[in-house]
Amino acid sequence: MASITLRPTSESRSTSVGIDWWLIASAVALTLIGLGTIYSSHYGETTKFFKDQLLNIGVGLVPLSIFLFVHPRIWAKAMPFVYGLNLLALFAVKFVGKTVNGAERWVKIGPIQIQPSEMAKILLVITLASFYASRQDRIKEFGTFALGLLHMAVPIVFVFIQPHLGASLLLIAVWAALSLVAGVPPKFLVLVVGLVVSIAALVVFVTPVRKAVLKPYQEERVLALIYGGNKTAEEKKQGVVKGDDYQVQQGFYAIANGGLAGTGFLKGTQKLNVPEQETDFIFTVFSEEFGLLGSVALLGLFALLFYRLWLGLLVATDFYYQMLLAGILTVFAFHLFVNVGMVLKIFPVVGLWCPFLSKGGTAIWLCMSLIGLAVNVRARERAVLF
Repeated sequence: MASITLRPTSESRSTSVGIDWWLIASAVALTLIGLGTIYSSHYGETTKFFKDQLLNIGVGLVPLSIFLFVHPRIWAKAMPFVYGLNLLALFAVKFVGKTVNGAERWVKIGPIQIQPSEMAKILLVITLASFYASRQDRIKEFGTFALGLLHMAVPIVFVFIQPHLGASLLLIAVWAALSLVAGVPPKFLVLVVGLVVSIAALVVFVTPVRKAVLKPYQEERVLALIYGGNKTAEEKKQGVVKGDDYQVQQGFYAIANGGLAGTGFLKGTQKLNVPEQETDFIFTVFSEEFGLLGSVALLGLFALLFYRLWLGLLVATDFYYQMLLAGILTVFAFHLFVNVGMVLKIFPVVGLWCPFLSKGGTAIWLCMSLIGLAVNVRARERAVLF
């Protein structure tokens, strides 16, 4: 696949396109929809999750402002520091991390609980974009490919052992997307893709390998997708549903209950049976209450967000800015694609939330940071196409 033609120009000769209001409007609209859906997810039971998310958004104005107003080239100049900070935060999880649901991913700093594996997503986008920008004239060399692969592999090791399979896959996707857009020869990328697919096949279909690589709850998720749950013959006969198989099945019921037009806002009933419906399975809450038509409209709003990011990438006149936008688009698109695939039982449950909709401090802070960085980059680019 051919890479996008780059047209590097000096920023001093560029005329700013101004603020991308369509990008901002789509992000704000999705955030508001997320708040409404979180409020509805436990309607009649508690408003705690809604209040928590309001607070999360308020706190998120800090990272949003940082990435919106700090010149993007500052991050490139500080690349070694940013990369080291990323590794340090991931490494610290093993010593001061908090374990939740069998995974050690969270670090508590005062009243705030953060997830370094979420921070790693934007930090990898920044550092990998900086790396490729610094070696723009050597993109075709195998050495650049190998160093870029190592750049990605080190943080992935720390993320995978937490364990966080979903975040590990996303970091691989970011590396692949930036490498492709940068112009790394596809034959190099095919080697890595083939290796990843081979390892995935071994993990899924070879029991000893699966048990050696995956945690028990991760193995259950894979079995739930492929075999309908990790159940004994007697349990299958009795119709017993366990773990994530139960979560996915209840999510299916919620989506089916919505039908074409939905039950109406706050009127969903099946949503209350979906475990953790305010986080990874928030899409089922929205689908039940707004139906197929509402879900299509929601995906259309995401499409607008993606289009503005893709347009910025397409017309970017600066290599570094193009890399940043490619990474931001990949993070959002991968999260949405896998999250919706999880609730539709296309993919196993890997713990990837729905952008802007799912409850979670680090999740919404990441979304706001990415939007701030994207708007910042777009405002510094030359007006070419709209």
